[in-house]
Amino acid sequence: MLSYLGTKENEVRTEDQEILVDKLQAVETADLAFSELVASFQKPIYFYVRRMVLDHDDANDITQNVFIKAWKGVANFRKESLLSTWLYRIATNETCTFLAKKKRIAGLPFEQIEHSLSSTLEADVYYDGDDIQRKLQTAIALLPEKQKAVFIMKYFEEKKYTEIAEITSTSVGALKASFHHAVKKIEEFLKED
Repeated sequence: MLSYLGTKENEVRTEDQEILVDKLQAVETADLAFSELVASFQKPIYFYVRRMVLDHDDANDITQNVFIKAWKGVANFRKESLLSTWLYRIATNETCTFLAKKKRIAGLPFEQIEHSLSSTLEADVYYDGDDIQRKLQTAIALLPEKQKAVFIMKYFEEKKYTEIAEITSTSVGALKASFHHAVKKIEEFLKED
């Protein structure tokens, strides 16, 4: 099993990620290494996705797709970034694609989307937050996908702007602006009654 660094559970040491990539790309160790990859990254990827989509079943499906894409693409992984960065990039892309598709299919007005998100949280047996937490999650859910991803990675995942820039292929300056706009929108939403 990979060793963790610091207090954050999902922070796998860089050296261990490099070793894991080598094992994943070697035919004789790929299957076992993939089990190690899933065991090490499934939980943080799931919770990142879950914060984006809110629904447990959707988050499970997207997380599964992330690891399927990782399995299919690991042979072409060029080690230009950390394995965790690559996985978050896949997760961000899969989640944004899912959300965009869901919005297109739903075609609902803003007020109905807000109500639908609150209802999803209230009905979710896996959600145990209070009313304030529910309102915060609704505010986050209403952000545009990119702002939502940046906010979640910075606020909940405590990632540095440089890492988020690598994940999203966006400049640090643009990310800071995106985070600032997200915070302002969330503050405005939370002030409403």
